[in-house]
Amino acid sequence: AGSIVTYVLRITKIDPLEYKIPFERFLNPERPSAPDVDMDFADNRRDEVIEYARQKYGEDHVAQIGTFGTMLARGVVRDVARALGKPYGLGDAIAKQIPMGSQGFPMTLDRALVENPDLKKMYDKDQEVHEIIELGKTIEGCARHISVHAAGVVISPTPLVDYTPLQRDPKGGKTITQYDMYSVGEDGIGLTKFDFLGIRNLTILADAVELVKRLRNIDLDIEAIPLDDKLTYEMLTRGDTEATFQLNGGGMTRFLKELRPTTIHDINAMVALYRPGPMQFIPTYIERKHNPRLISYFDPAMEPILKTTYGVLVYQDDLLIIAHELAGYTWGEVDKFRKAVGKKIPAEMAAQKEKFVSGCVEHSKWQRSKAERVWAWIEPFAAYGFNKAHSASYGRVAYQTAYMKANFPLEYMTAVLTAESGNIDTVSVMVHECKRIGLEVLPPDVNESFSDFTAIPAGGKEGRGAIRFGLSSIKNFGEGVGQSIIAERKQNGQFKSLGDFLSRVGDKNLNKKSLEALIHCGALDRFGERGQMSAHIERLLDFHREHALTDRNQDSLFSLMNDTGTPEITLPAAAAAGLELKLQWEKELLGLYVSGHPLDKHKERLAQRSMDIQKLKESLKPGMQGVVAGLVQDMKIILTKSGDQMAFLTIADMGGSLETVVFPKILKQFTNIIKPDSCIAVKGRLNSRNGELSMIAEAVKPL
Repeated sequence: AGSIVTYVLRITKIDPLEYKIPFERFLNPERPSAPDVDMDFADNRRDEVIEYARQKYGEDHVAQIGTFGTMLARGVVRDVARALGKPYGLGDAIAKQIPMGSQGFPMTLDRALVENPDLKKMYDKDQEVHEIIELGKTIEGCARHISVHAAGVVISPTPLVDYTPLQRDPKGGKTITQYDMYSVGEDGIGLTKFDFLGIRNLTILADAVELVKRLRNIDLDIEAIPLDDKLTYEMLTRGDTEATFQLNGGGMTRFLKELRPTTIHDINAMVALYRPGPMQFIPTYIERKHNPRLISYFDPAMEPILKTTYGVLVYQDDLLIIAHELAGYTWGEVDKFRKAVGKKIPAEMAAQKEKFVSGCVEHSKWQRSKAERVWAWIEPFAAYGFNKAHSASYGRVAYQTAYMKANFPLEYMTAVLTAESGNIDTVSVMVHECKRIGLEVLPPDVNESFSDFTAIPAGGKEGRGAIRFGLSSIKNFGEGVGQSIIAERKQNGQFKSLGDFLSRVGDKNLNKKSLEALIHCGALDRFGERGQMSAHIERLLDFHREHALTDRNQDSLFSLMNDTGTPEITLPAAAAAGLELKLQWEKELLGLYVSGHPLDKHKERLAQRSMDIQKLKESLKPGMQGVVAGLVQDMKIILTKSGDQMAFLTIADMGGSLETVVFPKILKQFTNIIKPDSCIAVKGRLNSRNGELSMIAEAVKPL
């Protein structure tokens, strides 16, 4: 989005003139080579774009970029142990003692020996461990395997073999380069590198727009929606940010409520500022938005550059414009300036300081002291300034998701649930959000559900809309049976009764396992009671075999025809399934409770005494104390070295789950309370392990 050329060619919808993005930094006579081109596509259509490029430019001109997986500390010890013929458990035990690295700072074996005394003890005392680690050090960091880069694609003017060796991807058979992204790009052999990125939120937006057309017959152009929509800004000001792009999460939501955004520039700025480093400037930005008297500039010449951000330096691009317009840098020099401050190398920064200060004195006729004050103001920001083109692009998508949620909540949340259907934890959070905003979420139904989550416009309480689970979300239920049900319904109309359903779905895979799954998850609730149907499952299967899988002209042993010629089946009485059993079945087949929740009876006490697990994860940091309450969803008992029992629990509430560690002393004290499927409240301290938050239990109470 930082190039006028890509805007004119309609590659991007962001006008760099309107947003004051200096596109010259990308295309100027002093730049020796072309920049990379990053493009975001709906993640379910990314492969189409790559295939389009192959067809347009030729199979031998287009390839995805190869990337080399290297031997990192944990993998190295496992590989070395295996190569030496040691037991698997030995390599695994050593690997588990190696701490996780952080992004950009991978863990090394030398560092691990310093950071973990237990590993050092093993290394010093056990000859086998010593040998494995020493051999591991010699190959650590070497290339281990080649795979496909997540986004990178190269397109060459002549066949790619003129530039780079190629090979087949070992897993998928795609053509990939044997040079990595650094070697094929601007600083290597000079090919233009394209990043074709898949973003789920673009898939969600496209699906939501399609649903709006289908359900409301409204042709919605997501790129032409008004950027001053009142409902959208009101929703963000309330903090209703769940399921939006870039704007959700406890910290961001809290800042949005304080900011009370009114323009797209506010959203762009928050996308840029809400990161480690610049986050410190958010309170200043908020204060200046609500009190213009606090806005100030070092010089009147800065006002046109920083006006939309209330005088706060938010974007890297604003810094570059200041260097160009106030310090007299050429655009080629600006690009070098950008690279220098980004790397923050002391010698380069010192040289840039002198050049910047002297430039301001000569070009803007400032006093040297003023120029030095401006440098001191911009220097802390320089290393983490956010690219304005990225911010404008992400801000636009963030606004679009918020607009759809505010104006078309049913369609938007249906699309969100469909996109997240593979992640049951996220689905659980989104179901909770649907209920919070007044959309009922219902179990699957053979007359209303399609494969994916299905929007029911007139469903739910007071006809405000409901969302049904799709047939493909049912476990132990074949995709083919679901398609057969949908196809039959489309061709011959909805099913009128249980007998009608069983006689019309002629799929031989509608067997005991799949029929039981339909009954237990609630997909046949409109035709009967779950307990009764489940008790007479064999009778239903015999009926199905007779009426759907054999000659329909034979006399029926199990049913009578009604007036319309539809076979009917009558089931003997049986015990009804209670709510607890229904919820248990739903959890097993859909991954979460739908008809209710075991915690429903504790709602008032939960609200008073504990924090929502999702909110706790977003607002508390490791080391802080909190209280959570929920259902013991999973419980694993292990023995410590001293032979005592300790437990790992998964505690889940309506919208999330949290791993909780219970050490022997606490487990012994509360052993009668801590049981699978029990509802408990836990007071404890937060802990971060491998980047995941967990809680160390200090006290437990029954609900």
